[in-house]
Amino acid sequence: MSMIVVTGATGNVGADLVAALADDAEPVRALVRDPARAQLPAGIESRAADLTAPDSLAAAFEGARALFLLPGYPGVAQAAAKAGVEHIVQLSGVSAATGDTGNAVTRYMMASEREVTESGAAWTILRPCAFDSNALRWLPQLAAGDVVRAPFPEVRTAALDSYDLAAVASHALRDDAYRGEILWPTGPEPLRPADQVAILARILDRDLHCVGLSDEEARTEMLRTTPVEYVNAFFDFYVDGAIDESIVRNTVEEITGRAPRTFAQWATVHADAFR
Repeated sequence: MSMIVVTGATGNVGADLVAALADDAEPVRALVRDPARAQLPAGIESRAADLTAPDSLAAAFEGARALFLLPGYPGVAQAAAKAGVEHIVQLSGVSAATGDTGNAVTRYMMASEREVTESGAAWTILRPCAFDSNALRWLPQLAAGDVVRAPFPEVRTAALDSYDLAAVASHALRDDAYRGEILWPTGPEPLRPADQVAILARILDRDLHCVGLSDEEARTEMLRTTPVEYVNAFFDFYVDGAIDESIVRNTVEEITGRAPRTFAQWATVHADAFR
């Protein structure tokens, strides 16, 4: 039983994780919605799976020893443990440490952590900070002009490249030493939105400007696309200060043996997405 199962295998984190495991010649089964459309490295097994129907996943976990699990899918950890999966690496978030079930995001992160720790399988929990890829939310604005209107303009985050999170997850899945551990990967530098926009301007050779939104403006704009309970959650995080994602930790370097990528490195790799 050597197979590693990866959920969300075509998403930002999952795709990088599948690539990292493939590079290490690990046998990987990628769970995806549509195997015919999934673009995966050569040699990777793909399997159609519906994480909202955990009772249907026994075949997906057959012969697997480890699982990388996205948060927010009740019943999947239990289904994996029942099928014989020995170790589950659960993706979570920093807010799970607050214990605040009144926050919608924290509530589902906490529920995911609780389920995996009570599943009977060995577990490792990953609580990363914000992702560099959150900057992709500015693409529509950058397509329309050179001004980025950003909420929470004074909030600094030590944003993390999903490449580094995937590297940490890969080590956790392959090394028994991380069983029973909660890992806190971060990027190397706390940046404000304006700092990130300035870095993008240099890399893209564009005269970009960041305009910070007031809290009232931010709430109005966010409510156009985001349910109110999640808008409230983000205001709890970044206005009320429920979490501090400016903290830089050495988790990535301790586990992988190299420093995490900077936002500039991430932006350079993904520059074509902004053009």
